[in-house]
Amino acid sequence: MSHPIHRVTAFSIEGPYLLRVRFEDRAERLIDLRPVLAGELYGPLRDPAVFNQVRLDPEVDTLVWPNRADFDPATLYDWPQHAHAMAARAREWESAAANAGREERPASVEPRVSRGGSTER
Repeated sequence: MSHPIHRVTAFSIEGPYLLRVRFEDRAERLIDLRPVLAGELYGPLRDPAVFNQVRLDPEVDTLVWPNRADFDPATLYDWPQHAHAMAARAREWESAAANAGREERPASVEPRVSRGGSTER
């Protein structure tokens, strides 16, 4: 199976979480990343100060962030075909994170005061 190789050559921030991305063949995509900003890797990008630190890495020809988040240039190029699946995956990451936070925690052991006034567990 052939996988096309694409390179990001330029980008601009067009709005909150919205990027205009240009590729080696001069194609451009307007990509709203808001729906996929979840999980350990992409979740921190919800902070506009972090998101706006995006840069073009000339070694890998794609967009990268300081927390090491990035996207495959082919995914960005074909964003209309990937956006729905990526957003669904992000919802799964959010759900898993929420469920992990709700896992039953061990009951705490309340200290008891013994007859001598000392605290026991």
